Amino acid sequence: MNTHAPDRPATQTTLATLLGSWSVEVTTRDQDSLSFAEASLPRGTPVFVASLIRDPADRLVAAAVRLRRAGLEPVPHVVARNIENRPALEDLIARLAGEAGVRRALVLGGDRDKSAGEFDTSQQLVETGVFARRNFQQLFFACYPEGHRRIPDAVLDEARSSKIGAARAQGLGVGLVSQFCFDAAPVIALAHRIQSQGETVPLYVGVAGPTEHARLVKYALICGVGPSLRALTQRQGLAKNMLAGETPEGILAGIAAAVSPNPSLGIAGVHFFTFGSLAATYKWIEMHNSQRG
Repeated sequence: MNTHAPDRPATQTTLATLLGSWSVEVTTRDQDSLSFAEASLPRGTPVFVASLIRDPADRLVAAAVRLRRAGLEPVPHVVARNIENRPALEDLIARLAGEAGVRRALVLGGDRDKSAGEFDTSQQLVETGVFARRNFQQLFFACYPEGHRRIPDAVLDEARSSKIGAARAQGLGVGLVSQFCFDAAPVIALAHRIQSQGETVPLYVGVAGPTEHARLVKYALICGVGPSLRALTQRQGLAKNMLAGETPEGILAGIAAAVSPNPSLGIAGVHFFTFGSLAATYKWIEMHNSQRG
């Protein structure tokens, strides 16, 4: 355990660097956030679009088209367990590429108990070769600082390495996006573990944007956030910070303090889960960046 105080100026510089590369996430059904993104986000901003279990392909494609027409970079979720069969996958990726100019996707296995069809894992989607054939440039995969409620860490580690290898073998770039949590320590531990396994891949840290406390707890439960959720519900000071929208800064400052002396950890930026509050998240980003000049 390092007992030395972090170098505050260096940490602030690192935090500013992290916030220089950020993305946001919305759902296909969040029309308010989609409209805000069209009107207010800087051109080129990566906007991840979550595909819910019963979302038709048309809805995901339409959201991506809206974002592209607004000059943004749509990054749709492509979820293995939501896709019925190979023709449905081929059609979805062809439409995303052709109608919305999509070149990046977050490829997920999905949390539903029973698959809609023949796919169970994100690696199966990658191995079809459909993303490379449609000239995608980069695939993102999820990672879990506090583990996954259904999958052992060793299995996650093996699957992550295998997916990265499969994507790179097809000439695709790769990035990792972490599930959000409320403590910097598990994120840093995950980054060290990935580094120790010899993976050199950019990691984008998932954090919760400013969100009303009850809503945040609801989504954290749905997403399977681990021990840091218990800390959130037990420590009133932290709960108040979440309500005020201060927690992203606290978590990111902790991450920056660890990254500053060890930039090789590979933490490349920040991914904001907005939970229907994209406007509040963007306001926080703008305010924080303006304060740092």
